[in-house]
Order: sequence, then C-alpha cells, then structure tokens
Amino acid sequence: MNNTTYSAKKGEIESKWYIIDAANKPIGRIATEAAKLLRGKHKPTFTPHIDVGDHVIILNCKDAILTGHKLDQKIYRHHSGYIGGLKETPARVMLDKNPEKAMTLAIKGMLPHNSLGRQMLKKLRVYAGSEHENQAQKPEVWEVK
Repeated sequence: MNNTTYSAKKGEIESKWYIIDAANKPIGRIATEAAKLLRGKHKPTFTPHIDVGDHVIILNCKDAILTGHKLDQKIYRHHSGYIGGLKETPARVMLDKNPEKAMTLAIKGMLPHNSLGRQMLKKLRVYAGSEHENQAQKPEVWEVK
C-alpha cells in the first residue's frame, strides 16, 4: 500500500484554456469559479505550493451585476503612498468606466497573496465585450453553476 501524497512537478503540469461568460451573473460567483480554475483546485493533481492552474478568459464583464445594495454602497479604495493620497471609487462608477478592473480585483482577492498568486493572476484575461484574441488556444466553455 502506497501512503505517499501526490505532488505535481513543474514538467508534468498541463494547462488548458477556459472561457467564462459573465453576462447577467454576479461578479463574486464568476470570481470564485475563475479563482478555482486559476489555482487548479478543480484538478485531482492540485498541489498547494505549485501553480497547476489553467488559463481563464472572462467575457462580457460590462454585463456582470452586483447584488443587493452593493452598487451604491461598495467603494473601491487605493492609496498613492503620499499623504492624503487615498482614492475612492464607487462601484457604480467602476463598473461603468472599467468593468475589467472590478472583475480582476475580485479574482485577485481570492488568490494567494504572495508570488504564487501573482503568477496565477498572469493567466487571467478579462474583456468587457464578447470578443477575445485567444482563439488559437482553442478554449473550452466553463459553465458557472
């Protein structure tokens, strides 16, 4: 009986490409599915300290929704590093002007906050519309439940 835990090696990792359609779906639901795919948790070969995830393309971010009162109450904040440099953007403005950034920030918060998470985030492509430039990779459609 073999009692060793499987650990993926760099050369054994095969990554696929997936498309997620965000139209009329909550941003958080899309973000959790994307983070799961980027991290590789849907695979039986998942290894926590190695990037075994897949590439993810998210389409139609401009049509993604926020539930409840989040559209009026949620505020995106970042700081320039200078005194008085706190910038605040309401969710309604962020979704109108830059829906890709809102989706990317939601996914980024669900990935590990270290160099591994930054490496995983590079495999994410987010588009406001339904057009993308990754047809050559033959991406598969991933259904969000």
